[in-house]
Amino acid sequence: MTAVGQTTRAPEPVPLRIGGVRAGPGRTVVLRRDRWWMQPAATAAGLLAFVAYSTWAAFRNGNYYAGGVGRDYLSPFYSPCLTHNCHGYVWGPITGSWWEVSPALLILIFPLGFRLTCYYYRKAYYRSFWLAPPTCGIADAGSTNPGGPRARYTGETRFPLVLQNLHRYFFYVAVLFAGILTWDAIAAFRFADGVGVAVGTLVLTVNAVLIWAYTLGCHACRHLCGGNQRALSQAPVRRWFWRNVSGRLNPHHQLFAWLSLFWIGFTDFYIWLVATGTVHDPRIF
Repeated sequence: MTAVGQTTRAPEPVPLRIGGVRAGPGRTVVLRRDRWWMQPAATAAGLLAFVAYSTWAAFRNGNYYAGGVGRDYLSPFYSPCLTHNCHGYVWGPITGSWWEVSPALLILIFPLGFRLTCYYYRKAYYRSFWLAPPTCGIADAGSTNPGGPRARYTGETRFPLVLQNLHRYFFYVAVLFAGILTWDAIAAFRFADGVGVAVGTLVLTVNAVLIWAYTLGCHACRHLCGGNQRALSQAPVRRWFWRNVSGRLNPHHQLFAWLSLFWIGFTDFYIWLVATGTVHDPRIF
């Protein structure tokens, strides 16, 4: 309680400085009264669900290709399938006979690296798993001082977080994989009697579209299009690309990140259902 005529003063903000103390309110200060914990909890649940499913899908090492029923579907978790023990539609055995485990383990490290270092996903798992901080106006869970922020703030300047700078290089690999998944979507139109469309064809096509939307909407693509250009007015082609990436795709980067993450898992699951004979893939025409 305060005396009559006195007012409570808001806590002084802590300035953010690399090497200084962690900015933000102390753990005894609660600036939000709403259910702020729901968003980081939902984010953590969604990411954990995908990790659990993708781990099962990567180690099952089977039923990732549906080609014996007049279809040409390859799971995105196994594309490109490069090992000698691939089944059905493959890109060619590049690794030879020494790779005996699941082909998915050979390629998932590259799209995983792109998403793990993505600017949006960094915020997502920093807040949901590390609680650093869980949301605006809530103290950092890593604070060592109950009355204030943690002792030091180093950002992403030290190992292992300094490796987040590899995102700009993972982008080029991600573009390559988006092209491969586009080819897989085209191959999904190939049937035993010619060109056709089934439910699986649409599933693979939507997967390729969402992957492209997420990949081209990332901040590394924005920088590649116009980030190092002093005057975009003097580079009309790059200006067109930058305006479309920045104005159409990047504002929805979080949405495309989640949609593509969900749909790539759903695509693998649907192909598994078709490959095991659990689901009859309805042909549209």
